[in-house]
Amino acid sequence: MARSDTILALDIGGTKMLAALVRGNVVSETHTMATPHNGDPEAWLSALFEAIGSWQERYDTVGVAVTGIIDEGCWSPLNRRTLDIPDRFPLIETVARLSGARSVLAANDAQAAAWGEYAFGAGQGHDLVFLTISTGVGGGIVVNGRLLGGLAGHFGQFRSLGEEGRALEDKVSGHWIAAEAAPHRPGATARDVFEAAAAGRGWAQAIIETSARQTALLCGNIQLALDPARIVIGGGIGLAPGYLESVRRALGGLPPRLTPQLHPAALAEKAGVVGIADLARRQN
Repeated sequence: MARSDTILALDIGGTKMLAALVRGNVVSETHTMATPHNGDPEAWLSALFEAIGSWQERYDTVGVAVTGIIDEGCWSPLNRRTLDIPDRFPLIETVARLSGARSVLAANDAQAAAWGEYAFGAGQGHDLVFLTISTGVGGGIVVNGRLLGGLAGHFGQFRSLGEEGRALEDKVSGHWIAAEAAPHRPGATARDVFEAAAAGRGWAQAIIETSARQTALLCGNIQLALDPARIVIGGGIGLAPGYLESVRRALGGLPPRLTPQLHPAALAEKAGVVGIADLARRQN
């Protein structure tokens, strides 16, 4: 595998950090670590690069996809409940120093995943909105073959009146699902809630249906605002068994013209690394 054709792609979310060697849309090797919920991101990244030290001679370009926002190469949080990091952490500078790469590109993780699905996955070259329902809720928008950057697609940060300033993702995401489960099963994870729902536990089914209704409302509003050819749903919650079907049921009362065309993410958890790798490659 030629070094110039191989991109080191990092996808750092609220739960895990995924490192991958990517060529085109092919992921050849991966390494996963848990994302710490405290401490210094430089320490996390140092640990990750130490773990993948044997890869160093196999790439000279790095793409980094992260939850939160990238501004002038610096990384800041949008919702500290999802991942609490310092404001304006020098992400590109830090990754360049740790990796020794000649080129580093950073972007929001959901925007990177949107590009991955557009270029290689469920988007199939159509204008799309990508939604990731995971530890938090993120999104990305591709219009006329162009990925919108900045704050575009941060649907999880939508607010509504009467919600005490809380973000939409705080009543949809994996964090919310686990918190709602606590009175019924202390310590349960979102995965545990889905397993309980599959086993017929009414309390678990009600939590998942509530999350799915919120996601359906968001999808309907996105369709009215942007009219994308398709909305692609990814993330550990979005792709969990039965979740997308629950969202479709909640949309069942809409007229056909107003009904979003929902598609599961074809690249699944690799959408972010494939997308950021392709964006980094195109930058060179």
